[in-house]
Amino acid sequence: MIKKTVTYTDFDGNERTEDFYFHLTEQELAEWELSVDGGLSGVLTRIINSRDDKKLMEIFKDLLIRSYGVKTPDGRGFIKNEEVLNSFKYTQAFSDIYMELATNDVAASEFVNGIIPANLVKEANKEMKVNK
Repeated sequence: MIKKTVTYTDFDGNERTEDFYFHLTEQELAEWELSVDGGLSGVLTRIINSRDDKKLMEIFKDLLIRSYGVKTPDGRGFIKNEEVLNSFKYTQAFSDIYMELATNDVAASEFVNGIIPANLVKEANKEMKVNK
């Protein structure tokens, strides 16, 4: 899970600072992987290698939308539904985070590594070392 603290100006001209949370479960990643021809990792590799900025921006938007949620007060749950998503998607903060991911490679990499379960990141890093 990753928390992004964003300071932005709302549509009434008020400066706000808010925390936004993003996370993908193993189950969500598995479903996404199986829903895309060649798997999600294959699609990402093709997009990066082709330098298709339009597709890459679409993926970042999809990552934001799929991973955004609100933690329950007791920390047991992470609510992702249309109401929660819309309350975020139509803010300036959404736009600011999206543009940061689309224009900053380091921020994008940290975001992706932050939303993926830690055990999967470790596994992917091991595979990358083995395949070098």
